[in-house]
Amino acid sequence: MSIQVVDRRNNPKGKSSENRQRLLKRLENQIQKALPDIIKNTNVKDISGSGEQVKIPVKGVGEPQFSYQPGTGNHHHIQPGNKEFSTGDTFKKPPKGSGGSGNGQQGSNDPSNSEDDFFVSVSRDEFLDFFFADLELPDMVKKHLNTIVDFKQKRAGYSNQGTPNRLNIVRSYQNSMSRRMAGTLYFDKEIEKLKTRFEKERLSEEEKELIQKEIDRLQKMKNAMSFMEETDLRYNNFEQYPVPITSAVMFCIMDVSGSMGEKEKDIAKRFFMLLYLFLTKQYERIEIVFIRHHTEAKEVSEFEFFNSKESGGTVVAPALELMRKIIQERYATNWNIYSAQVSDGDVWNKTDAEDCGKLMLNELLPKIQYANYIEVCRNTPSDLWDVYQNVKSKRNNFEIGKIHEVSQIWSVFQDFYKKKTTAL
Repeated sequence: MSIQVVDRRNNPKGKSSENRQRLLKRLENQIQKALPDIIKNTNVKDISGSGEQVKIPVKGVGEPQFSYQPGTGNHHHIQPGNKEFSTGDTFKKPPKGSGGSGNGQQGSNDPSNSEDDFFVSVSRDEFLDFFFADLELPDMVKKHLNTIVDFKQKRAGYSNQGTPNRLNIVRSYQNSMSRRMAGTLYFDKEIEKLKTRFEKERLSEEEKELIQKEIDRLQKMKNAMSFMEETDLRYNNFEQYPVPITSAVMFCIMDVSGSMGEKEKDIAKRFFMLLYLFLTKQYERIEIVFIRHHTEAKEVSEFEFFNSKESGGTVVAPALELMRKIIQERYATNWNIYSAQVSDGDVWNKTDAEDCGKLMLNELLPKIQYANYIEVCRNTPSDLWDVYQNVKSKRNNFEIGKIHEVSQIWSVFQDFYKKKTTAL
């Protein structure tokens, strides 16, 4: 007889998952401090790839341990391979603070005494959880709970019919046991009545024979009761209930004109990749609209936004005009709207910058939850920056920032999307 063992534990392949979670909890602060280095030294596209794990270096991780103070106490050692000393020879104790790896010991130039990094391997989802733990879209739920609802399933008792994967074994077994107990009780009572009549009443041989046959028949019926009947089966029942959806859309606008060099475009793409990771990780229900512009603006796919190359003059206003048109056509009502714009600040002329300011102030910001503008690799004042500074002073849902190096992307991103704390 073969025996089949089924491992129904939640995590049969990772027996040490609880210990691993305790380790990650213990190292949470160190992991958070190590995250900014990922932006400096790693391409964001690598983070968003299909890799299973991400290695994060964490310094200063040590296990508590007991150690003796060098230079104190009497210690006996056996040193294998000794060729210099004989039994009874004496030599001086090492001075205090020389050698050892405990805290408070004097340093050394010996590379062997340096502390190595401790690498923690986390899955991509765990990494993104740490990465975006303190970030959110500002005022995510401002006013719109969409009239369109999503449906989720919840348990709603049991049913007599269903698919095998929804069979509730415990409830079915309880029904089976109840049926067999009730049936057994009925047959026992009937058999007991017949036996009492057989023993106490004066019956003819023919009547006794009939009673005995009836007792045998009831006993056979009792023994023939099946372990499980179709009427015993119960299936988990689920019902759909409506859940209101918070509808949000993010507009990503990037300048791809000739004035945007490779460095500027690289920073812009890295920022938007980070924003894309953040949005898709934190929010299931959010639409993203990608707009690229030079002298003309067009809505593009995600792949084209991050990979295609274009050049030409710089006119920014058409991109904002296209955004206004898309909002009017597709997101006019019941949508929380956000936008992020990256440019080097160059415009065709000052009129173009002023048109951008008017569109942003009068047409877009009244309809938008939150918008931000990032100017990359610009050390001199730009007309667009000056105009947007004026817009920012008049609206509290608009932020601007500058990025000169890749290492500054994370800090600017945090400033834009950090969680807001409300006073109690």
